[in-house]
Amino acid sequence: MLFVCYPKCSTCQKARKWLEGQGKDFTVRDIKADNPTESELRQWHEKSGLPLKKFFNTSGNLYKELHLKDRLPGMSEDEQFALLASDGMLVKRPIAVDGDTVLVGFKEADWAEKL
Repeated sequence: MLFVCYPKCSTCQKARKWLEGQGKDFTVRDIKADNPTESELRQWHEKSGLPLKKFFNTSGNLYKELHLKDRLPGMSEDEQFALLASDGMLVKRPIAVDGDTVLVGFKEADWAEKL
């Protein structure tokens, strides 16, 4: 399993402890140092079944600085994927990728059910 996170994020730390407590094997990837590519984001989006907006870190400083709340509705999907791939801090985290299962954000009940 791939665990994409920002090590300083408290939610990511909570998710990592949960995974460790469940005895899950996973590889950690720092989203800031090694941000997801456009291709990866497209694959994860498709597998997740989530709306693309759910992949944006809407509480992040960069999201706010770029006024994405107002800009996203007018952007094409291609533009949104390119933007997400441009900076890992725009991407909601943590992300767990396990085969065809992709979970975005940490909700313990969802992770317990799906991983």
